[in-house]
Amino acid sequence: MKIETRPLFRMRADVAPPQVTPEGPYGERRFMVVTGGSVVGERINGEFLSGGSDCQLIRPDGVAELDVRVVIKTDDGAHILMKGLGMRHGPPEVIAKLFTGEIVDPATYYFRESVMFEAPPGKYEWMNKIIGIGTGARDKDGVKIDMFEVL
Repeated sequence: MKIETRPLFRMRADVAPPQVTPEGPYGERRFMVVTGGSVVGERINGEFLSGGSDCQLIRPDGVAELDVRVVIKTDDGAHILMKGLGMRHGPPEVIAKLFTGEIVDPATYYFRESVMFEAPPGKYEWMNKIIGIGTGARDKDGVKIDMFEVL
């Protein structure tokens, strides 16, 4: 058996500077409020509403565990919760550049996310029954992720 996918959407999430709680018992916590962004695909288009967040744990081994909750407002007015778990890691010098806002080639680090959705009845109800997986890139003001539906 193999995993098959099809494109779901390309997203851009704009984020505020992180709030950081360093040196906790599990590592550093970074909280980033999503301030906007876009979702563009064949079956869904819209924007991220301000106020969602990416709550990260930077583990002692340098891995960032991602925990995301954001609301997509579709072009036709539906509100859909996207909840995701992911992971980002790479060579320490590459990750240090990401933290300072430098543009870094996404091929030099690992950034993957899995997502599920909570959509209202109707046109987007199919999203309640899928899992998405994506590969991403971080830049100074946000993230870009190409998301795929797992078939």
